[in-house]
Amino acid sequence: MRRAAALAVLLVCALPALAGAPDRSPRPQMRAAASAPDPVGAVLAAVLAAPAPAAVEIPSAIPAAASPLGPAISLRPAPRPDGVEVQAMAKRRKQIKGSVCGDVDIQGETVGRVPGKIAACGIEDAVRVRSVSGVTLSPEALINCPTAKALKSWVESGAKPAFRRRGPLVEMTVAASYACRTRNNQAGARVSEHGKGNAIDISGFKMRDGELVTVLDGWGRGTTLKPLRSAWKAACGPFGTVLGPGSDGYHRDHIHLDTAGYRSGPYCR
Repeated sequence: MRRAAALAVLLVCALPALAGAPDRSPRPQMRAAASAPDPVGAVLAAVLAAPAPAAVEIPSAIPAAASPLGPAISLRPAPRPDGVEVQAMAKRRKQIKGSVCGDVDIQGETVGRVPGKIAACGIEDAVRVRSVSGVTLSPEALINCPTAKALKSWVESGAKPAFRRRGPLVEMTVAASYACRTRNNQAGARVSEHGKGNAIDISGFKMRDGELVTVLDGWGRGTTLKPLRSAWKAACGPFGTVLGPGSDGYHRDHIHLDTAGYRSGPYCR
């Protein structure tokens, strides 16, 4: 009851003020149009207006605690020792000069036409390859350029990765390259891919520390079988024919690789 009586008194007192109030409220005045801030322009103007800085002497060493985010001024890189660039360029020119098949990663010499002693033998554009992608061939391999390029692809994508944990791989033992003969030296058989410069046989892989993993001894051992099989498997693709131990008795001590093509795809055993 008291609260209702108080509200009634307040309403009676406010009636005169309400009677003099306008019927409509005035419309708010429009604000002046404000231009969008231009932080880039402001920074540029501040930089242009700032006085030119005085010459600053760069100290030889800046304390690590000068800033929590790092040194305030980066040190100028030290100049290269005299002769480094000259030596690098000389090495590069030597590599280019010693390259064959138009690939600086294939080092050797151009031989040219190699005539065959029997029909279907011989190489038109032979090369003698001594190293591929930094891996030495011992002895050097007499092959054609398609075979040399396939060998490079396999070395980079298959042989090197296969022996990464034991290696690095620095040398491969070549059991055979060009040889004018029939397949497996069998009388009456077709001319081998070796007789066309299309083939190379690898019998061993040598690591930088001197370890030599041979196909003959390593294929049956647990620690060397895995990298050998990995290298053999990776050759199927770069080469059209890949034969290793188990394919037949003629390949128990080496991996045969050749670039002969087949309609059904690579032949790998």
